Amino acid sequence: MSQAEKPAPTTVPAPATVSAPATIRARFESKFPRGLIIRLVAYLFVGHLFAFFVYLLFVLGGQNQ
Repeated sequence: MSQAEKPAPTTVPAPATVSAPATIRARFESKFPRGLIIRLVAYLFVGHLFAFFVYLLFVLGGQNQ
């Protein structure tokens, strides 16, 4: 094969560097607003507190029989 018949080497472009946040907290806050996180934690806490209260009602109500 002569030089003219050889296919030209293909060059692969270098991947673009993405500037990732340095810390986990910065990356987490960049995805979710801070108010959403606070509300989520509050709802989870209150929901579990309510579930515990209902469970306690059933346990105490079952002992009275």
